[in-house]
Amino acid sequence: MPKSVEATQSPGMSLRKGSPAEIGVIPKALHSVVEDSARLYPSKVCLSYQGRSFTYGQLDDLASRFASALISRGLRKGDRVGIFSPNTPQFVMAYFGTLKAGGAVVPCSPIYKEKELEYQLRDSGASFVVAANDVVKGNDLFASLEACRGRLGLKGIIAASVTDYLPGFKRPLAGLAGFKNVKRRDTLSFVELVGESRPLAAPTPIDPTTDVALLQYTGGTTGVSKGAMLSHANLYLNAVAASMQLPLRFNDIALAVLPLFHIYGMTTAMNGPFYVGARIILLPRFDAETVMKTIEKYRVTSYCGVPAMYIAINNNPKQSKYDLRSVRSCISGGAPLPVVVRKRFIEITGAALVEGYGLTEASPVTHCNPIGEGSLVREGSIGMPISGTEAAVVDMDDPKKILPIGQEGELIVKGPQVMLGYWNRKEESDNVLKDGWLLTGDVARMDEDGYFFIVDRKKDMIDVGGFKVYPREVEELLFTHPLVKDAAVVGTPDEKRGEAVKAFVVLKPEGKGKVTEADVIEYCRKNISTYKAPRTVVFVDDLPKTLVGKVLRRQLRGESPTPVR
Repeated sequence: MPKSVEATQSPGMSLRKGSPAEIGVIPKALHSVVEDSARLYPSKVCLSYQGRSFTYGQLDDLASRFASALISRGLRKGDRVGIFSPNTPQFVMAYFGTLKAGGAVVPCSPIYKEKELEYQLRDSGASFVVAANDVVKGNDLFASLEACRGRLGLKGIIAASVTDYLPGFKRPLAGLAGFKNVKRRDTLSFVELVGESRPLAAPTPIDPTTDVALLQYTGGTTGVSKGAMLSHANLYLNAVAASMQLPLRFNDIALAVLPLFHIYGMTTAMNGPFYVGARIILLPRFDAETVMKTIEKYRVTSYCGVPAMYIAINNNPKQSKYDLRSVRSCISGGAPLPVVVRKRFIEITGAALVEGYGLTEASPVTHCNPIGEGSLVREGSIGMPISGTEAAVVDMDDPKKILPIGQEGELIVKGPQVMLGYWNRKEESDNVLKDGWLLTGDVARMDEDGYFFIVDRKKDMIDVGGFKVYPREVEELLFTHPLVKDAAVVGTPDEKRGEAVKAFVVLKPEGKGKVTEADVIEYCRKNISTYKAPRTVVFVDDLPKTLVGKVLRRQLRGESPTPVR
């Protein structure tokens, strides 16, 4: 693994810089991660999905055919193409085909409702949409698009079934399992489209540093969702840096169960593995037992996930039945990784699981702990800046003021992965981009060795009578309780103190009906300052989370999930 950090400021200041020379590559068009591997390893399997496999040569050919089809139907350079689909081969083909055609991808969550989807497609000005057209166990994946399509002025909708690329013997089984491929009005068939199109002679020329490859919308958990304009260079160089960090090799087998519409899965589970010529095992959604079966069957070596995924495997009663020792390297991101969760997963698998950090506006990876050098991992830390990235901790009211080592402030980052800005939102872009630095909105501190620690989101900080309480600190403690499976902490209005700490707790099966609210509060008061301890505890079956495992704290503050009965 490259040694990526060196001091660039006088001693005592919270600024660290990764050397750009360590990446050692020239920015290229993002679709070259597939094209280059297809040229070097045309017959090597690159993607496996539900028993069907594609070689690099086949995947590149299908993406080129899709690019040709888009151009023949009026796509111009810079036009946006929405992809409204779970993890499928068509997602991958449409993604790289759009880029080859000179378009920009707009990935949309497959669980979006009508208004969410309409907002994103309208705001981006998408010309085409690739959409899953199946009804899965009564859930119509196409319904949200059907409800708003008439108001969008799209040039075309391309329907892609999750069963299109299943092996022949599996298609009847899909029907028995509740998967129904529905023919939609005024749509084009993805399979027919690529089948009747000739491969594009050459990709549309682009400038990697200025041309937008992706409009990646922020999650909207803290406000109105905004489209981060990520260039080809932003994404290409971050894929290279992420593959170095893991580190990924030609013979690795990477599990892609993170949703590819999200920037974390897109970079670490798709673009990075393709860059090195690895093989990707694609799963449409996360299910702990399916993931464990897949790891054992394919001897998966690399697995990037979110804490909720590692928690689910740790607590799965069938976990001991599967051989998970093939996994070599894992990164956790998207949300804080509790120390006890990391330690337990390592005990089970022997894998090097480390915490990293990133955000949509940075393509997304900016920090990570070293893998393969266990003595250098810092518990509870997001690690150090990756190659080519600078990071600093600054005063929350004055981003020009770098704070001393150990002091808490706002984390800012700078590097080749930082976005060009927000789509059609100059004022908001100017608010977070300052002289090339990106203000992350996260509270952090840096230790004397250059490791960064996320304290919490600025907006999630709880003010208890003038004392600052960071939810992560309380959540870390709750995870150490032997009967707590999951937990989240928010602030609620309090007449005397301004705010009070409220905890939402998911108990393990053996703790339900036995652990009381008073038990949890007392446990916390014995281990942290009284003002940090929860005043109230609500026991719930599950926490509301995004598809990538981020707790929806706004939902917890506004309305409680259904309590355990």
